[in-house]
Amino acid sequence: MQTLREFTRKTKRGNILKIVREHYLRDDIGCGSDLCRQCFQNEVYQLTSQHEIRSTLFKCPHYLVLDTNVVLDQIDVLEEDVIRNVVVLTTVLNEVKHKSSSIYKRFNELIHDRTRNFYVFVNEHHKETYADREPDETANDRNDRAIRLATKWYDDHLQASQSPKDLERSGRAATRVILLTDDAGNRAKAEAESILVASAGDYVKSLEEFPLLVDKLSHKTFENEKKGLPQYPPHLSMKELLEGLRQKKLLQGAFQASRENYLEGSVNVEQYEKGILIQGRESLNRAVDGDLVAVELLPENEWSAPSEIVLEEKNVYADEVPSEERAEDEKDMLKQVRAAASFAERTPTGRIVGIVRRKWRQYCGILQPSLIEDTNRHIFVPADRKIPRIRIETRQAAKLQNQRIIVTIDTWPRNSRYPHGHFVRSLGPLGDTATENEVILLEHDVPHCKFSDEVLSFLPQMPWTITEEDYAKRVDLRDLYICSVDPPGCTDIDDALHCRELPNGNLEVGVHIADVSHFIRPGNALDKEAGSRGTTVYLVGKRIDMVPELLSSNLCSLVGGVERFAFSCVWEVDKEANVLSKRFHKSVIKSKRAMTYEEAQVIIDDPTQQNEIAKSLRNLNRLAKILKKRRMDNGALVLASPEIRFQVDSETHEPLEVEVKQMRETNSMVEEFMLLANITVAEHIATEFSECAVLRRHPRPPPTNFDPLVKAARYQGFQVDIESGLELSYSLDKCVKADNPYFNTMIRILTTRCMMQAVYFISGSLQKEEFFHYGLAAPIYTHFTSPIRRYSDIMVHRLLAASIGADSTYAQLLERKSNEELCHNLNYRHKMAQYAGRASVALNTHLFFRGKEEDEEGYVLFVRKNALQVLIPKYGLEGTLYLKSDKDGKDGLERVKSEFVFTFNEEDYTQRCGDVVFHSFDPVTVRLSLDSSNVQHEKLIFRLVKPYIKGFSVETTSDVTNAQVIATPPPSKKTKKDKKKK
Repeated sequence: MQTLREFTRKTKRGNILKIVREHYLRDDIGCGSDLCRQCFQNEVYQLTSQHEIRSTLFKCPHYLVLDTNVVLDQIDVLEEDVIRNVVVLTTVLNEVKHKSSSIYKRFNELIHDRTRNFYVFVNEHHKETYADREPDETANDRNDRAIRLATKWYDDHLQASQSPKDLERSGRAATRVILLTDDAGNRAKAEAESILVASAGDYVKSLEEFPLLVDKLSHKTFENEKKGLPQYPPHLSMKELLEGLRQKKLLQGAFQASRENYLEGSVNVEQYEKGILIQGRESLNRAVDGDLVAVELLPENEWSAPSEIVLEEKNVYADEVPSEERAEDEKDMLKQVRAAASFAERTPTGRIVGIVRRKWRQYCGILQPSLIEDTNRHIFVPADRKIPRIRIETRQAAKLQNQRIIVTIDTWPRNSRYPHGHFVRSLGPLGDTATENEVILLEHDVPHCKFSDEVLSFLPQMPWTITEEDYAKRVDLRDLYICSVDPPGCTDIDDALHCRELPNGNLEVGVHIADVSHFIRPGNALDKEAGSRGTTVYLVGKRIDMVPELLSSNLCSLVGGVERFAFSCVWEVDKEANVLSKRFHKSVIKSKRAMTYEEAQVIIDDPTQQNEIAKSLRNLNRLAKILKKRRMDNGALVLASPEIRFQVDSETHEPLEVEVKQMRETNSMVEEFMLLANITVAEHIATEFSECAVLRRHPRPPPTNFDPLVKAARYQGFQVDIESGLELSYSLDKCVKADNPYFNTMIRILTTRCMMQAVYFISGSLQKEEFFHYGLAAPIYTHFTSPIRRYSDIMVHRLLAASIGADSTYAQLLERKSNEELCHNLNYRHKMAQYAGRASVALNTHLFFRGKEEDEEGYVLFVRKNALQVLIPKYGLEGTLYLKSDKDGKDGLERVKSEFVFTFNEEDYTQRCGDVVFHSFDPVTVRLSLDSSNVQHEKLIFRLVKPYIKGFSVETTSDVTNAQVIATPPPSKKTKKDKKKK
């Protein structure tokens, strides 16, 4: 049977176009119930009478039909095992897919879980359940009617299928079908049509055997909530927002909350290089980090400047009326910032007037139990300081204390200081290494679930061997003395090198990269998963692979003594490292040895070793030095960042020792040839594919980014020229102090902080002059050398293979738009991986210093308004030494000013206390210890030892025991307000 669907569409010219489509209806679509003997059933996904759930609302066995909003709002409830026997209508499934891709993915996983009994009923093509749209009926009303029609048919169909005699004999009641909808109007219509119906909340509360399921309900409002006075301005309607954006009265951008000041944030807008500053609670207007917002720009005379104060919300329970202290904090902050900022320093400032699109996610953190006894209403404190606290209702407060839990936001009404949300699940005990690693991965949106069976199905079958056909298609380089040089413990070896003398006196140098693209074919599930993950993430003692371990640590890894597929880039160079020719080819190699940087350095430095590997390494090292000098002469920057490595206990996974990473000549040797390979490949693919080459650029920082560096160097007597990368490089080389060997490193660390983020892009999207990589002083650059751990390199391999005829091309390879979307994801994943790695280092640093106290030499890296940023060279650690000592009572209201006073000088960025003056790069001695008073945010506390300031510095006399020092550290009571910058 078929019916016709008619609808009209307005063309660009304003004409009305009538469209008629055939819509086929069938009568052989099964109901999916094992109670029915009339329909053809799919035995894999069927509704079963074996899983009955007891409800106080509905005493009979039943199946559930969900409307769209129940799926969208209550997905956390639906994911619980207790919810089974669910009829999923295609009307609902299509609406969910249209409205939220993330929830659709989660819902789809439930449908495909055979143990959950979610049955998809194609109601839109069943002749008894298809609902044609009536005149003047909205699409939403039509869909609601279609859902009711399908529910009614299901209920009638099941009752007709169940024999009264069989039911009487078994003593069971007839199985019914219940519609769950939170739309009161839809419920009223369903009741009028004699359909069993309930709201999701009422139904979940009726499941008395599962009382804790109520905690997972999404709450738009809380029960018995007092309607308080509005605390925020109203948001503009979507219609008003779109009109304001169209007329350019409003600006649109992503909101970024400040980690250091809960009353400040910014909105990244294309028209403004540094974005639009947002200050004050009312101006922030319920925006959450990541939201796409609409901003109204303030008049120029009301513009402000970013604050340099650290302001953290007090540990006061969330009453609905702002306390006097909070109001004082807000007024003080705004007054201090606006008074301190000169007109020249002011930046575009605005206020948020509406939310275009929320980007709420699941948040990790801890529960802060209510001060009121016998209440279910509590406050959730997120681990991410950018996220506001969240009000939730839970009956498990006692159980969830000292647990890391996950909460999601449901809504943020005007009359509530905090957003409303609900509990999702517990991760584990607070402070447990596995739990804290899970928090790091979740908070940085790192995909870390196990690879699915579908993904694993595209891996090669084991045992895997190289065939004669493979040898015939590749260049055989197994006889070359190829070796790899990597960090200790590396199992995912991407690259290997060789260097040999040619008969004409020149040298042949080869970089051989794991041929991952041979195993990961375009468009399959394995490829999509690798593209989604984007990069391998390295935590301390843990690695989250981009590709399954069979590839990353076995078939693709260029381990010593084993034949492997490679993609080779080979040059002929003269003795001065000038490239005379180059060639690319797929190859078969057999690495003669896999070495660590230290082992390779020992071979190079040992003159008694004269084997082929030793000769190859020495030639490579000599050429690398020439290449590096040439890069430096062209303006490449040598930057620095404090990097540390941990020795981890193999059983407990706790850090045993922490030390600064050592850099050897062999590190630089490998780096130079990887850079040369990346540049060579970039030039080639950009020539072959001018519109769709995957490249990497490093934008030149705006001059204002260098202000902290220029000022800090000037006060030390050095002039830093930022006109070009070359001038900057020369300036940095001159910043040397004979009495402070670490001074140049600190200057380079400061320079690193001034840089922009390097990003992937598609060649056709930018002009050639914008391809430039500022840090490397390279006109063009890409990533080719690490395909095991970076998806960008796989994309580059495919382009290179297609250009030399080693592999076939395919449509998506040359599609600019889809590749641009991939690049956006790669940039995001790369940034999150970096942040996750730093968070892991911070976690293990805290574990290392737990129960310890050490005095260490350090240097002042930055001078701030209320703190010193101190660097400890021994550990490569950086932390904050707070200079204020406000003492907060338990209720957060008591304030006692300290006897000593620090004065910040904005002209020369110094702090003075009496006769002691702190400048950037001044040496200090600090005592390191771990403050665990805040169970959620343990802090590495820096306390001043030298120079000595009475009443502030740590006493070091022998009569003061370590226990007393730890028990009463003067600055530690500030941790509720001041925070350590990460």
